[in-house]
Amino acid sequence: MKRIALDLHYLPCLEYFTVLRRADEVFLFPRDRYTRQSYFNRTSILLANKVHTLSVPIQGRRPRIPLDEVRIGAEQNWVNNHLRAIQSGYGKSPFFEYFFPYFEVAYRRGDTQLWDLNLNLLTICLKLLRWPVKLILVSQEELPADVMDFRGQIVPAVSYVDRPFYREAAYRQNFGPNFATNLSILDLLFCLGGAADDLLSKSQK
Repeated sequence: MKRIALDLHYLPCLEYFTVLRRADEVFLFPRDRYTRQSYFNRTSILLANKVHTLSVPIQGRRPRIPLDEVRIGAEQNWVNNHLRAIQSGYGKSPFFEYFFPYFEVAYRRGDTQLWDLNLNLLTICLKLLRWPVKLILVSQEELPADVMDFRGQIVPAVSYVDRPFYREAAYRQNFGPNFATNLSILDLLFCLGGAADDLLSKSQK
């Protein structure tokens, strides 16, 4: 059995899933401390003329609080903005009509804690990928010695090229001749559907 520890990201990138794909159990840490400039509240999707960042607003931006205490900002109409952006980018994708309702329900359920939203979205992604991965929430003290710890390794400040997890494996995207690498898992799911797992297999270094 392969067991790993990961950070919890917002609609994670393909690199994240090449790491997760190798695991039977994934340990997540709600009491780890929030740090700015992470993927905890942002991801990238492809629109008609650019790669676009989706960022969930955070209340207060207090540094170093536990992840499960980070509250989603209510001052912006971010849910509708994110859903509109996803529809704009992927509305004509082959698998959009099948998969989008799962995500829309997750957005509309009104989570106030970013941890809860991210965990629900990750669970949906695993369901659509048909991966029987078990997610386990633990504190650091409970981490078994045989678990491989990948926390803090997939960060925006370092390119995926410099990490040992993901390599570009192109697939047909919606816009333009140039392939956009390592986007949110949404891009792959909406474009390839059930073939997403095979593509992720090819993307593993």
